[in-house]
Amino acid sequence: MPEITNVIAAFTEDHVQRLTGLSKGRLRYWNRTGFFAPAYHKNEKRTLFSRIYSFNDIVALRTLEMLRVQNNVPLQHLRKVAEKLSHLNAHLWTKTTLWAFNRKVVFQEPGTDRPQEVVSAQYVMGIELRRVISDTERDVEALRRRTPDEIGHIAKARGVSRNAAVLAGTRIHVASIRRFHEDGFTTAEIIAEYPDLTEDDVLVAIGDTKAEA
Repeated sequence: MPEITNVIAAFTEDHVQRLTGLSKGRLRYWNRTGFFAPAYHKNEKRTLFSRIYSFNDIVALRTLEMLRVQNNVPLQHLRKVAEKLSHLNAHLWTKTTLWAFNRKVVFQEPGTDRPQEVVSAQYVMGIELRRVISDTERDVEALRRRTPDEIGHIAKARGVSRNAAVLAGTRIHVASIRRFHEDGFTTAEIIAEYPDLTEDDVLVAIGDTKAEA
């Protein structure tokens, strides 16, 4: 089984919704009923970012959604599978070879070569977790890319860099760019320090109104 890496350390509900297609309501329902809880969560639900998901959580949720939607496996059956295979803990949805047959989940017990369904033990085509993981990594990278309307603009977002002014789509403080400029750095030299920025980003950060024209 491939090693699962952290492309981004943590994901908010908004990230999870975009990466998995699951609604916030469903995520919260699964968490509330104990079916699937995020890796990091606080009991105080009103706290900012009280539910934070790991990369492994994203892979698991995409696998669950593939079983539930593409293979029509009922949530009730998935709950029974989770209970039956609870000894696998967090690895159930990320490191276990899974199959879907007749709207039921089949898995291969570690150390055996015969995929078994909880009741029928029939052979089926498997879900290739390697592909789920690689697709998730690809989409996470895409999530990090800035959109054209973010380039050359300043933003303040709740919970980002303590509400300090940043270049839109990044966590780079406008004040940091201004300090480089005041120290005599050219635009090209500043971009060398921050390769994700463009000339328009630097110009708007140092107060050149032409960047916003």
